[in-house]
Amino acid sequence: MKKLFFVFSVLLLTFQLSAQNFTLKSNDVKGQAQMQQIFNNFGCKGENKSPQLSWVNPPQGTLSFAITMYDPDAPSGSGWWQWVMFNIPANVMELVQNAGNPELNLAPKGCIQSLNDYGDYGYGGPCPPETGRIHEYIITIYALNVPKLDLTKETNPAMVGFYINAHTIQKASVVMYYQRNKK
Repeated sequence: MKKLFFVFSVLLLTFQLSAQNFTLKSNDVKGQAQMQQIFNNFGCKGENKSPQLSWVNPPQGTLSFAITMYDPDAPSGSGWWQWVMFNIPANVMELVQNAGNPELNLAPKGCIQSLNDYGDYGYGGPCPPETGRIHEYIITIYALNVPKLDLTKETNPAMVGFYINAHTIQKASVVMYYQRNKK
């Protein structure tokens, strides 16, 4: 009986710990990128709207958040930064759809959307080359141990990534895929 109780206790503790994991969710990301998320330039004809994102169970000590969207399959030799947002206040747990468009002021007050690899500020959706190859787009939320990164919107994505990673307590991701075929 003691063994059964012990096993049950371990399983319950494991379930409780897993239920408290830092998790990123999206009502818009469904596996394959949709037209609303696709970039609207460079030959792509999408709506270029960043997806709705929400997160739960940030780790203790979280003082701010950062979001990135990255394509490791881009033929650049170093991937492609689609979106970089940081200085998201610790009390914010959601970004509404299209918060990645700085002109609409839908992002939380005080956050910064820096340059992406398209050379724009904010969200730049999937638009891979017409090779037919499937690209992976990793959207990651980072729980940071500082209230703000001392960077500007002009800071390049790799430098922002360096600072994000230097201050990350935990991170969580969702993934979507997109393939652009030759016409």
